[in-house]
Amino acid sequence: MKAIEQYQNTINEFIAANKFSKFPQELYELLDYIMALGGKRMRPVMVLMACDLMNGKMEDAVHAAMAIETFHNFTLIHDDIMDNAPVRRGKTTVHEKWNVNTAILSGDVMLIEAYALLMKYENDLLRSILNIFNKSAIEVCEGQQIDMNFESRVDVSLSEYIHMITLKTAVVLGASLEVGALIAGVSKKQAQHLYEFGKNMGIAFQLRDDYLDLYADPEKFGKQVGGDVIANKKTFMLIKALELADGNDAIELNKWLQVSEFNPIEKVSAIKNIFDKLAIPALLNEEVKHYANLAWQAFEQVDATASNKEMMADFMNGLLAREV
Repeated sequence: MKAIEQYQNTINEFIAANKFSKFPQELYELLDYIMALGGKRMRPVMVLMACDLMNGKMEDAVHAAMAIETFHNFTLIHDDIMDNAPVRRGKTTVHEKWNVNTAILSGDVMLIEAYALLMKYENDLLRSILNIFNKSAIEVCEGQQIDMNFESRVDVSLSEYIHMITLKTAVVLGASLEVGALIAGVSKKQAQHLYEFGKNMGIAFQLRDDYLDLYADPEKFGKQVGGDVIANKKTFMLIKALELADGNDAIELNKWLQVSEFNPIEKVSAIKNIFDKLAIPALLNEEVKHYANLAWQAFEQVDATASNKEMMADFMNGLLAREV
């Protein structure tokens, strides 16, 4: 297997060489803008790594990797509109830089472009990849709707929350590994082990992301810190705090959840203080460890060389340990 930077470079080089520059410019320049914002390229890297892990040819997986990256960026455009987010990866979000209507339309084009990339594969493999891709894409939309439903509820349970982030985030990570493995020619059973590995790592990753949304250094995080708190997102931390808070803490927490007009900085600070008092970050870390352990149990079933598995393990551990 290769160094992570080599997989990232492969994706970035493909993006640079395959601009969406078409007519009308107003529709396509948004696509080039969001794809150029970068990031770790985690999902497409996982496709390439899974193919390499199972001794396939990395170049065979590039179009599938790019399809998943294109789909992911389509979801980011629409998510940012729904969340009214001003910043993505340290830059102005697409709908803020242009306008909502064009952002929606450009996102739709990105989804279609993702399917066009998958059409590079032959019929039998294509059908398998499309089944995985379509299932995951639907689940992401279901997860987003459930997440929005949570905003108007005060009785969200932790099991409901885990189900939501499984759909919204984790299934695509699992699918990325599964697709890469199938392109390498492994059995469906082996590909399924990698799916379970990626899915459970995805849950742990999202839990960690929820923590970083509030506790990360804003200059490093690349997006608005405390955005989940401002939007009353039902994250693990908020659900657990609602469960554990009593007395003045419960009164204060519910006050901030119910008020319609507020100073965002003041709200974030007040709720963060309650989380700290209740030791919510430590409880979240235990949940991260639980799902990471489930992931490693699935990974043990993967039939690959020890050196290849070590590189994959290092990559995943790096994601969980990240500060941004």
